[in-house]
Amino acid sequence: MKRIALIVGLTLALAACSSSPERAEPPRPGPQASTISQNPDTRQCFAALGAAGNAFTPLPDRYTGAGCSMLGTVQLNAIATDQSSAIATNLGPVACPVSNAFAAWARFGVDRAARVMLGSPLRSIETFGSYSCRNIAGSGRRSAHSQAEAIDVAAFVLADGRRISVKQDWSGGSPEEREFLRTVRQSACRRFDIVLSPDYNEDHEDHFHLEGVIGQKSFCR
Repeated sequence: MKRIALIVGLTLALAACSSSPERAEPPRPGPQASTISQNPDTRQCFAALGAAGNAFTPLPDRYTGAGCSMLGTVQLNAIATDQSSAIATNLGPVACPVSNAFAAWARFGVDRAARVMLGSPLRSIETFGSYSCRNIAGSGRRSAHSQAEAIDVAAFVLADGRRISVKQDWSGGSPEEREFLRTVRQSACRRFDIVLSPDYNEDHEDHFHLEGVIGQKSFCR
């Protein structure tokens, strides 16, 4: 009887261990999400972005793959301009410092140039997106897109309905449109660490690549 009682006791103990929270299966590797960043620099960036009149939604920090993450990012919903606001289409998560630079460029670089040079304010900026877990083309290094620190800009739509496209108008547009595109490219070079345009290579014949926030080692072409 003692032997039977001992066996039953061991069986019940093992069953209890298998259902205990302390014995839970460890998290499997893969995409992980957390709360909105509480980093002081990020919170200050959020405040600056909002103080400038931009509408945005802070996004949870995420690690999405080897060398890929979205930390301190926002979804930029509307960009404040001098007279109204503009939107950026197809834009996903963007690191807050890059969002701040992008919003300032859209307002002070693009919208003002559009009104002065083309006679109509900016309504929207068409993009090819921001975050993408991928390498730099032709290399084994992760792109800035893999950290949500780059935006690819394809075209600008004005309030009067005109659409100025990097692909079509960099070389084929009117003199005013060509000058406008070069002006906003140069304006971007004063705000972003790396700016690549059709002048750089064929891979950028249809967009401006805007990466990082201006630093000591900037590249503009």
